[in-house]
Amino acid sequence: MSVSTEGMHVQSRSTAVRAGVELLSSMRFSISLLTLICIASVIGTILKQNEPLGNTINQFGPFWADVFTAARLTTVYSAWWFLLILAFLVTSTSLCVVRNTPKIMADLKTYKEGMREQSLKAFGMRAEGVVAGEPENVAQRLGSALVGAGWKVKLQRREQSSGVGWMIAAKAGAVNKLGYIAAHSAIVLICIGGLLDGDLMVRAQMLFNGKTAYAGGGMIADVAPAHRLSASNPTFRGNLLVAEGSRASVAILNQADGIMLQELPFSIELKKFVVEHYSTGMPKLFASDIIIHDLTTGAQIPQRVEVNHPASYQGVEIYQSSFDDGGSTVKLQAMPMTVGGKTFGIEGVIGGSAELARQDQAEKLTLEYTGLRTINVENFAGNNRSGADVRKVDIQESIESRLGAANKTNKAKELRNVGPSVSYKLRDAAGQAREFNTYMLPVDTGDGVPVFLLGARDSPADGFRYLRIPADDEGGLNTFVRLRAALADTAQREEAVRRYAIRATDPKKPELVQQLTSSASRALSLFAGTLGTEEVGKPKTSGLQAVSDFLENRVPEAERARAGEVLVRLLNGVLFELMQLDREHTGQKPLVADDHMLAMVAQTILALSDAPFYPAPMVFMLKDFTQVQASVFQVTRSPGHYLVYLGCAFLILGVFAMLYVRERRLWIWLTSTSDSGVTTAPATQAMMALSTNRKTMDSDREFEHLKSKLIGDTSPRSPA
Repeated sequence: MSVSTEGMHVQSRSTAVRAGVELLSSMRFSISLLTLICIASVIGTILKQNEPLGNTINQFGPFWADVFTAARLTTVYSAWWFLLILAFLVTSTSLCVVRNTPKIMADLKTYKEGMREQSLKAFGMRAEGVVAGEPENVAQRLGSALVGAGWKVKLQRREQSSGVGWMIAAKAGAVNKLGYIAAHSAIVLICIGGLLDGDLMVRAQMLFNGKTAYAGGGMIADVAPAHRLSASNPTFRGNLLVAEGSRASVAILNQADGIMLQELPFSIELKKFVVEHYSTGMPKLFASDIIIHDLTTGAQIPQRVEVNHPASYQGVEIYQSSFDDGGSTVKLQAMPMTVGGKTFGIEGVIGGSAELARQDQAEKLTLEYTGLRTINVENFAGNNRSGADVRKVDIQESIESRLGAANKTNKAKELRNVGPSVSYKLRDAAGQAREFNTYMLPVDTGDGVPVFLLGARDSPADGFRYLRIPADDEGGLNTFVRLRAALADTAQREEAVRRYAIRATDPKKPELVQQLTSSASRALSLFAGTLGTEEVGKPKTSGLQAVSDFLENRVPEAERARAGEVLVRLLNGVLFELMQLDREHTGQKPLVADDHMLAMVAQTILALSDAPFYPAPMVFMLKDFTQVQASVFQVTRSPGHYLVYLGCAFLILGVFAMLYVRERRLWIWLTSTSDSGVTTAPATQAMMALSTNRKTMDSDREFEHLKSKLIGDTSPRSPA
């Protein structure tokens, strides 16, 4: 029997009904729906699902974000069209199974023992021979041999004009047909399980029970019952954030137009969150020690939840999804990035905010505490070689770096934990915000000068750009702040220039002091940004940009390189004296002019030059913190997963049955014959034919084996 790909034919006067039923129950329609499901699943894999609209806009732009949102491509698995395709697939496949199962079951019970002798001659695998004995005895003997070999056998006695004949009908591999039923039933079970464990139940409650998604803010306790699902909800999948030392019993279900709140029959208390890291800084273990509080009986059940090791209670699975900050307390110190600013301390909680008044009182700023990271592992392996110079290119290393394992073990790594960091946002009165990230400890980036990294970015889609400020002897930024103030003070600049001119000239040549004083004063004034437009021919600037503008406007191109070296040398010397002057005022020991100090002066010049471009009037440095961690659990009640497991088992069995089990049918027709040979013993003429659903070499070998064992035929096999 071959399985038909056509649909069911119903008796109806309506042509549309007959055509619709035939289409819906046809195998071609089921395969088409399955193809659509596969395409939709590919889209759901490529596009991140349930992402905030802002993230989609940042990645694809506003036009495509609107297109994806309208087509529900960012929520494929809960989209109405995806659920509709699943429903049609379940219906179509079920009709296919219902249509073909009776035929298959009937075919399994039949041996087709009524096959005619002339029909056997039409088979490709057939043979004839003479077997000693009466036909009845031969039939019994051959039937027993086939039964012993695993065949199911049925004997038929036929009365003919020429005598009595016996037909042996045998079959094996009938499981092949059951594989069809199992595989198609598996598709139905898996789809039904997916529908049960999806948003179908939630949407049904929104449609029939008046539930609506919540798109506002505020406390969970203040959300109205219209946005809440009861603890008896048969299926759900939501997220639950629990901070250390706290309890929670309401999960959040993300929807396309908001959220739904799912009441749980218990509450989860997080006693301790444990996270372990690899040497690279990546987490290798998430574990949560929790206590489940039964809201009905008051029972307390301690559990440990790890990744891939969930806890289960009352049919609800509790998975370790991720971790977050649970309201850590941070103490920050505001350091001014403008001359004349004040230093002050402030304390807050991650996730909270505070109002700040700018020093000119013209604008209000809001400080938002967004994140705390206690571990930041960075790779400090130096590799400054460039492919621009062919002498620095290693062809072998270049090839090996692109081949082999993904960890690229041929490249050395220098992993170092640079300590805690805090991220925050400064939001102006118009609602525009910039994000900042600062490290608590100074970092040695490789040149021997520890620097504080002050990061800023305008959008989450951008990377942080860091301002590097050298740390002072006390491990802070106070020296840098005082140095900026001194740079803006005319008296201190003049004193630093005077000291530098005296130190750098020969006492026997006093006429050089005035010349050097004039050049150093001009260089320092340019750097400090105190020269007007009449001096440089451009709007007033500061830092190295002002020096560059001066060279472009006042120095011939052929002499700019030499003049630039002279100006940089003057800046190094004068700023060194300015730093010495600051140390005298604060009662610190004088600096020693060594290589380390020269590197620090060079880094200080870069920091002073870049500081005016820092996009905030102050920077908040992390001084102390008290970390409170939180676990993000995924809580699910999914009765459909049992159907999915059963469907997977059916699918495996069905595929193996259809691919690796061959259905075979064997017929042997036995009639009496007179042997004119030497002996006059009774003999039986045997004609054998074999049919299989797949023509393979195994079938040929099996036929040859049966032929030699049953009828002993030595004649060549007839061609197909």
